[in-house]
Amino acid sequence: MPVNADLICNRPFEPVVEDYDQSRTILYALGVGAGMSAAELDLVYEKDLKTLPAMATTLAQDPLWMLDPATGITMTHVLHGEQGLEVHSPLPKSGTVKAQTHIDALFDKGDKGAVMLMRRELTDAANGQRLVTTRNSVFMRADGNFGGTTDGQPRPHPIPDRAADLIQEVATRPDQALIYRLSGDYNPLHVDVGLARAAGFERPILHGLCTYGIVSRELIAELCAADPTRLIRFDARFSSPVFPGDTLTVELWHDAPGKGSFRVGVANRGVTVLNNGRIDYRAQ
Repeated sequence: MPVNADLICNRPFEPVVEDYDQSRTILYALGVGAGMSAAELDLVYEKDLKTLPAMATTLAQDPLWMLDPATGITMTHVLHGEQGLEVHSPLPKSGTVKAQTHIDALFDKGDKGAVMLMRRELTDAANGQRLVTTRNSVFMRADGNFGGTTDGQPRPHPIPDRAADLIQEVATRPDQALIYRLSGDYNPLHVDVGLARAAGFERPILHGLCTYGIVSRELIAELCAADPTRLIRFDARFSSPVFPGDTLTVELWHDAPGKGSFRVGVANRGVTVLNNGRIDYRAQ
């Protein structure tokens, strides 16, 4: 059925405040595969600890407001479409953050469903400093035809029509989801075999944001000498799920100094899992 567009677009969101410590920062890094090389020691060792920017996607999360029946959202047909982040100041290795959520747009795709664009502004709760802006799209496949418009939808970042400048193989661990879920996403789809099969998967799938974090970490290592403070922007579109233990094939294009495009697949299954990727960073 159509969503309640007025209720969604005018929903007031209360700020969410969360404390985190160095252990949380290290746990997130381990959950996205850090610690396998000496170059990434600063991501998992408290001596000179640095925080991966993608951890912002796990901090100060809103309650599950989309479960409210008044929204008209059919949760069984909701997909995480895209995820992006923009870094204004590096995330501290520990501290207190405040997040403010905004609904930026709601597009009506008719029988194909609806697309909602959301934005979260993460600030340091102690001094109000802007840290990270995260943006994501939610594809609600059963909730179109509410009388809205399709005008103004952002276009996906284009992938160059040429061979990639770099192709990198990145292994995921069979227990990757078991580690990553400790950063706050306890959806049983990622651990419970019975529930995964009921949802149409042969076994539990990896969190999409875990794949996103793994690839961001890998490209930070490749383009930023493993220094996460050099990342400026990281955007991607989710295409297919990853299973823990899959080997990711990351294709990277150098577009300009400090700018790149990327795409990620799983070769043995012949699928693209992240597409239309964009990375901006401080080149040195």
